[in-house]
Amino acid sequence: MGRWTLHLSVGLGLLTVLLSCCYAEVNYCYEAKAKSCSECLQAGTGCAYCSDETFNGPRCDLEKNIIAHGCSRAARIKAHSSMMIEEERRINTALQQAQVSPQRMSMSFLPGEERLMDVEVFAPTKGPLDLYILMDFSNSMADDLNNLKSMGEKLANVVGDLSDDYTIGFGKFVDKVTEPQTDMRPSKLKEPWPNSDPPFAFENVIKLTKDLAFFTSELQKERISGNLDPPEGGFDAILQAAVCKDAIGWRNHSTHLLVFSTESAFHYEADGANVLAGILPRNDELCHLDANGRYTEDVTQDYPSVPTLVRVLGKHNIIPIFAVTNHSFTYYEKLKGYFPIAEVDVLQEDSRNILEVMQKAFESIRSKMSIRAEDRPKAFEAQFLTASEKVAEYGVFDFKPGAIGKFKMRLKAQRTIGKDSVCTANSDDREGTIRVKPTTFNDGVNIKASVLCATCDCEKNPSSKAARCNGNGDLVCGKCQCSHGWLGKFCNCSASDSASESSLCIGPDMKEACSGRGDCECGTCVCHNPEQFEGPYCQHDKTQCQRYAGFLCNARGSCVMGQCACTEGWTGSACECTKSNETCLDRDKKGVCNGRGKCVCGRCECVDTGFEMSSTCEPNFQAQLGACEGTRSCVQCQAWKTGERKQKEECDKCPFKIVMVDELKEPESVLDSCSFRDEDDDCTYNYTVNHPRNSASKTLDVEVLKKKDCPPASLLWLLPLLLFLLLLLALLLLCCWKYCACCKSCLQGCLALLPCCRRGRMVGFKEDEYLLRQSLLTSDHLDTPMVRTGPPKGTDVVRWKVTDNVHRGFNHPQALIKPNPKETIQFPVSLRLNRLFSDNLSRPDSKDAEQLRKEVSDNLNEVYKQIPGAQKVQKTAFRMQRNAGKRQDYTIMDTVLSAPRSSYPDIVKLTEKNVQSGNFQDLKVVPGYYTVATDREAAGAVEFQEGVESVDVHVPLFVKDEDDDKKQLQVEARDVPFGIAEIGKRFVNITILKEHATSVFSFLQPAYTYSRQEGVANIPITREIIEDGRTQVTYRTRDLTAKDKKDYVTVEGDLMYGPGETQKIVPVPLLELGEKDGLLEDKQVKQFVMDLSNPRQGAKLGRYPRTTVTIADQPEPSVIMFKKATQSFTTSDPMYNIPVVRMRNQDSPATVNWRTKKGPRFDQSGFLKFAPGENEKNILIDPKAYPGPVKPDTFQLELFDPSSNASIGEKKTTIVNITDGIPKTQETFQMQEKGYVNRTATSPGGRLLSPANPKAKATGPKSIHLNWDPPPGNPSGYKVKYWIYGDPEKDAQVLDVKTPQAELTNLYPYCDYEMRVCAYNSLGDGQDTDIITCQTLEDVPGEPGRLAFNVISPTVTQISWAEPAETNGNITAYEVIYTPINDEMKQVGPAKKVMIDNPKKRMLLIENLQSAQTYQYKVRAKNSVGWGPFRDATINLASQPTRPLSIPIIPDVPIVDAEAGDEYDSYLMYSNEVLKSPGGSKTPSVSGDDYTVNGRWEQNFLFPGGSVQRNLSASSSPMSTLSSNYRTGGGAYTMETSTTYMSGPGGSRRQDLLGGHSQRTDVIMRKRSESRGYTDENIRDSIVMGDVTSNFADLNARVSPGVPDTPSRLVFSALGPTALKVSWQEPHCEKDILGYCVLYQLLNGGDVKRINVTNPAENSVIIQDLLPNHSYLFKVKAQSVEGWGPEREGVITIESAVDPKSPLCPMPGSPFTLSTPSAPGPLIFTALSPDSLQLSWEKPRKPNGDILGYVVTCEQLHGGGDMRTFQVNGDSAETSLTVSNLTENVPYKFKVQARTTQGFGPEREGIITIESQDGSALSQYNNQSLTRREVFHMPSEVTTRTNVSHTMLNDPYFSDGMMMTTQHTETSGMMTRQITKEVVQRSVMGGTTVTKKLFYES
Repeated sequence: MGRWTLHLSVGLGLLTVLLSCCYAEVNYCYEAKAKSCSECLQAGTGCAYCSDETFNGPRCDLEKNIIAHGCSRAARIKAHSSMMIEEERRINTALQQAQVSPQRMSMSFLPGEERLMDVEVFAPTKGPLDLYILMDFSNSMADDLNNLKSMGEKLANVVGDLSDDYTIGFGKFVDKVTEPQTDMRPSKLKEPWPNSDPPFAFENVIKLTKDLAFFTSELQKERISGNLDPPEGGFDAILQAAVCKDAIGWRNHSTHLLVFSTESAFHYEADGANVLAGILPRNDELCHLDANGRYTEDVTQDYPSVPTLVRVLGKHNIIPIFAVTNHSFTYYEKLKGYFPIAEVDVLQEDSRNILEVMQKAFESIRSKMSIRAEDRPKAFEAQFLTASEKVAEYGVFDFKPGAIGKFKMRLKAQRTIGKDSVCTANSDDREGTIRVKPTTFNDGVNIKASVLCATCDCEKNPSSKAARCNGNGDLVCGKCQCSHGWLGKFCNCSASDSASESSLCIGPDMKEACSGRGDCECGTCVCHNPEQFEGPYCQHDKTQCQRYAGFLCNARGSCVMGQCACTEGWTGSACECTKSNETCLDRDKKGVCNGRGKCVCGRCECVDTGFEMSSTCEPNFQAQLGACEGTRSCVQCQAWKTGERKQKEECDKCPFKIVMVDELKEPESVLDSCSFRDEDDDCTYNYTVNHPRNSASKTLDVEVLKKKDCPPASLLWLLPLLLFLLLLLALLLLCCWKYCACCKSCLQGCLALLPCCRRGRMVGFKEDEYLLRQSLLTSDHLDTPMVRTGPPKGTDVVRWKVTDNVHRGFNHPQALIKPNPKETIQFPVSLRLNRLFSDNLSRPDSKDAEQLRKEVSDNLNEVYKQIPGAQKVQKTAFRMQRNAGKRQDYTIMDTVLSAPRSSYPDIVKLTEKNVQSGNFQDLKVVPGYYTVATDREAAGAVEFQEGVESVDVHVPLFVKDEDDDKKQLQVEARDVPFGIAEIGKRFVNITILKEHATSVFSFLQPAYTYSRQEGVANIPITREIIEDGRTQVTYRTRDLTAKDKKDYVTVEGDLMYGPGETQKIVPVPLLELGEKDGLLEDKQVKQFVMDLSNPRQGAKLGRYPRTTVTIADQPEPSVIMFKKATQSFTTSDPMYNIPVVRMRNQDSPATVNWRTKKGPRFDQSGFLKFAPGENEKNILIDPKAYPGPVKPDTFQLELFDPSSNASIGEKKTTIVNITDGIPKTQETFQMQEKGYVNRTATSPGGRLLSPANPKAKATGPKSIHLNWDPPPGNPSGYKVKYWIYGDPEKDAQVLDVKTPQAELTNLYPYCDYEMRVCAYNSLGDGQDTDIITCQTLEDVPGEPGRLAFNVISPTVTQISWAEPAETNGNITAYEVIYTPINDEMKQVGPAKKVMIDNPKKRMLLIENLQSAQTYQYKVRAKNSVGWGPFRDATINLASQPTRPLSIPIIPDVPIVDAEAGDEYDSYLMYSNEVLKSPGGSKTPSVSGDDYTVNGRWEQNFLFPGGSVQRNLSASSSPMSTLSSNYRTGGGAYTMETSTTYMSGPGGSRRQDLLGGHSQRTDVIMRKRSESRGYTDENIRDSIVMGDVTSNFADLNARVSPGVPDTPSRLVFSALGPTALKVSWQEPHCEKDILGYCVLYQLLNGGDVKRINVTNPAENSVIIQDLLPNHSYLFKVKAQSVEGWGPEREGVITIESAVDPKSPLCPMPGSPFTLSTPSAPGPLIFTALSPDSLQLSWEKPRKPNGDILGYVVTCEQLHGGGDMRTFQVNGDSAETSLTVSNLTENVPYKFKVQARTTQGFGPEREGIITIESQDGSALSQYNNQSLTRREVFHMPSEVTTRTNVSHTMLNDPYFSDGMMMTTQHTETSGMMTRQITKEVVQRSVMGGTTVTKKLFYES
């Protein structure tokens, strides 16, 4: 055939693609690449095959395509499906039962085919009803049973109202009759409670019957029963009631209702498989009722699961109604969501409303109708539509009972199941009977559906050895199928000869056959991947054609032979040009581009006229501020030959010609009327501009008035006017300068006047309306969010106001009552102070709060005294305002000003004026925020800072007793006085509903204080009775600074108030502090709150729904001592001041006596009195008060006899030295005492004074120029000391200069420096100047942090990056460039740039990337100086795992699906420079002086001449490995030691010999108790950390007096995957601590980051920018006036949730998930002897990694003895351990944890007692204790685990059966994980947000 045949086939293939690309839908027939006729027909509906031997087109294609290619009718083969209605009875409305029509259908579908069919349904008005009541018979339901017995007649009426044909039945249940669900003592098995029946699982008491009298009489015989644990075995009962159809009596054509009544939660699958019950088999879903109707398999089968119940009840058409009490309502409400139709309602405590619940639920069920397709094979997809063919959601079918309803069903056969063809699936997946029915019906449409996988008859009769196949193959359906060894279309090429013809497959300039993308067969290329590669040599890649806007061929064509083949109407190399000129037409749609250009690619290319043109080449005068401004220069040059276009060549470019007229038209009749002054002659000319007179003309109609208006010759009269205007302008500028707080706000104010500058930025309220219930309000304010859209650059201040009772009309009686304007009312005022908020300010009695309160009062009173009748402010308090932008950490001051009502406008104006100036007298406030309120209106302002998009408005609600039942407030955003934003959503309405309550619950007061020594806090809760009766309210405590189980014990529950009861007391146990807790105490006030909630029976919450309880510790005594150990004075000093200081407990008064010793001249004594808050007093000694001259002397002062609340410190005495000195004037002495004069500067000896007037100026990003005035004398030179702000001055660099100026170079950009200068001469250094500060200029930023990719799909990714480590200024923007590259890193396509002008959005979602294309991504940052260097990464998305399509993608927020199961772990990955770190512990740790907990210890020592790195991996396992690598100056060696660490106190000690020096390191491992709570998304983190200490002499030496010691310990708390809180204890120091410095860096090197803590009261910092799986070195040191103290060092690692060996790793700031193993299988105990047993368990169901082994702990349940720890290695399916040395009759608690490469999973617990056989003993614990874990899949993929622990004691000191321990944590959406005395709780909300709390037991 040769090359000609090859080129012909290529041309036909090209024609085929060109034809196929004209269709928008996917041609799945052609894409199937069918190899046979049958495969073609099975590709999908519409596919046809051409069996013509001479056919040259694609044989398998759409029928219309093969016809177009010339396939004859006889050669076309096509499959046909069928449909038949087998039974169709019309609906008979007279028959009162549910009916559907048709009843039976059969149909076959081709793959991809769909059918639409009509269905009719009929629901009778009162159809047959089967009602089965299933009731909990545990002891707590006794009153419920009695009420049900008395409802016989009422029950008949209710059921009769529901149906005329009904049956009613009754069943009861308790729980499995086995431990631990049931008390198995014989006496309890006979009668668990007095007058009760034996326990049972389920019993069918009354079969469904129509005889209501029989039902009532049988019900009277029933007695209550009982069990142990609160959850009941109702699931067993529901399943048996469903599957035992005949025993229960369900009828075929009736509605089946099952009323499930209980007050408890439920057991479900796996609860039977616990430690003691040991029930392992799953429920078989069969009926197991005996002749008496009792369930017989309760102790041999597990409970059914929730999915099982949903499926079984749906199969038997049973609708559950859950009638449950309020205690368990939330569980069943979530359970309801799993059923297609179900109801749940609240049952009163005694079930007296059960009939109302049933009636209400049935009416709700009848109002809903959801259609279901049951038993649908996988190959089919069903949709239900309304009569108008709209897809119907749940409950949309509003079919009325008694009428015929109609709907449509769309049934579609899938072409594929997963990725496989539907015809390759199992027959059960391809065919079956689908039952279509409403959820409330028994009857339905039975559709026998199957997928038709057709075969071709021509395949059955092939033509063997056909001549067309050259005798080397069979001709099958017109196509050759070659015999073995033959190739080619016509089997004309042998396989042996094919290799020799490979040269025919190498094209020009090619080195490989078929371009390396295919195989050469018979000289023809067969491409490996025809879907991607094509061409005679496979040289064309279908994904490499040109792209436009990221789309291949602009999505308007196909890539064919390396070029875009465009669809009809499009052209261009990337199909980017439309052939249509619709977008270029003029306004009248008659011309193109208005005759001023040509239409290219659908856009007008206009000729250059010098004017701004529109998209259709019309002059765009709007861009030039109107038609007048746009035509001005052309009119001027044509009419008068003047102006900027007076040159002829410029004037000729004008797009119009003028007409000179004597009179202009009226302004109303033209487009614009213009008037301008001609600069050449000062005359004014006038003209008009109008649209063209006729549509044919394309030019403007411009008429110019011939006569100009010229001024008279003399202009002298203008001079006085101009002078006056200039003076007025100067005065205005002066006023503006005085008024404006800063130039920026003035500029913004000016810009706001320009309409063009106001566009693009809008502010307004986020919501339109809020609906509040007054009884649920916990605050008298509502934080209402206001949002800003558009570019968030600059600052906008928005003024707002709120008006109360806007719902009242003008004629409302209350509105007609006008208030007295002279009445004195209270005006609440709020301001934002220019200082950060601290915890001390939240305590009104603290010293800081008292001082600030006084400062606020003094300054506000001074300002508001201008208001006539204003009184002093009062009730001043301080708080923080959340969602306040960059100011939310600043202090909000709330106070109350009393003044006449009429002064409200003046107060608002005065407040606003002072706020904008930034000062209230001397009080600094933040401009842009204030609130002033009355009792009916308020006004204020909020500020949007740069980059802020949302702030809250703190709106007062004006809640008063006289409010209407429904009142409305209106909040209005008034204007924007500063900024350029415009008001968008101006109003928001707040509606408050006021309920009339029967009772009001409240605490007596908002706060209580109890001493820890009292042991209990008794909190009274009062009830105000409005209508007497029974009611209840819920109470619960919550941690603030006090922690549960550390400071107090959490209490929660319901208080029941009977008639007449008005008060109850809730006791809260208070706990003593342990020794360790006292040592680690941070001295903050311990507080917790108690909340009231959920008032029932018509009650509401009153004035104080919350109270704060303060735990007062016994105050420590004050410590009083001298400030200095020695004092120095001179004989010339007029007075000796000796300071005495007081530390600790400064809030109470204290006294101390003093006296002189060993000083015959100074014999004096006295006492000092410290007032509350005072911490320093001076002893004053006047030397001249004694006779004789003052001579050098030495004497002592001593403190003694302190008051009872004080003690004497270590500086009990001080030595006073008096030396000779020159006389000083009183003025000099006063200046010296104030610190203005340095004592040594004035001392004799000729030392130089300090240089004067030092000035520093930054001259660049790395340089500062410093100059000064020389001091008196002859200095030889100067020494300049400079250091970074926050560093100790002793570390300063020194520069020696000879002139009074210096250049400091090689500095850090944008960094604060401190400097001092001193002169020196031959006598030494002179005095230093005061500190000079200066900040270097900005420099370009460094490269951004590492790039991270969130892969969405092969063509979509989200790229994120970290802020540059060296910002060198404020980052203002980022630029992202992504470029397609090849394997040689060369660019193969255009680069795309994206500018991100919001520096906080460090991420970008990029879509429509080329599939399977490698890209290089580059990111750089910009500040005010310019752009910094790029950070780049390369990634090919096709090689990365993709996110499932069901996961929503949010561009701004990376999402990780924590509930995705085993399918994937994470979709976050880093570029290739990610550092990998080994796995380690998964439990939080603490570093201190002497202990480290469960972590990887990483030490980094620096030795002279070498270095040491030490890694200690430790976990909760008892074994770990210590390996050390030492590098010294003399060489290197490695040592490995195995060390065993046991829980509890203990440690290891080892000595290491290094280069002849001995070093000893003590490691003590022990637990520490700490409470921590924080919120993050999907976080499960761990901390691995260590302590870096060195026993070198220079570090352990005693520091200088007055210099702080080392901070006593570091405590690390993880706040997320990249955030950490570092805390430390205040070090000992003889002088006041001034602040702290925290330094940290990556352990393997990198930049050192520094945080300065200037507030000495703060002893913690939060660090946000860490990297997961990276080790950091932290250093903390303290500073006093004497300098910086030594550092405390620690190493920390926050381990991420991902396997460290995996390339997938979370990026900074992103959520992440820890995949730890699940709990091991149930624990099984086998007693071997009286003191030993065997413990066995199964491996976890979900290991989530390789099981490395297990950790087993054993301890006595009630204390005593040491905890024992065992490690078991291996990963076998079942593991066992023998434990010996146990004690008889003592319960032991065992815990087993699995350990994988991912860490430790949750524990499996079990409690066991080896009882003595002789019955002797001690206190006997006859009943076992247990821990049960429950796993239940809630809606929205929320997982709940419940930990319930019960211990039953039969001890002589306790009553029989007394329940001693009950922990019930069964809250909706809670997940619980236990790890060795650690409980981790997570709350999952909406599937994405996770609240994590850690509680540690001491």
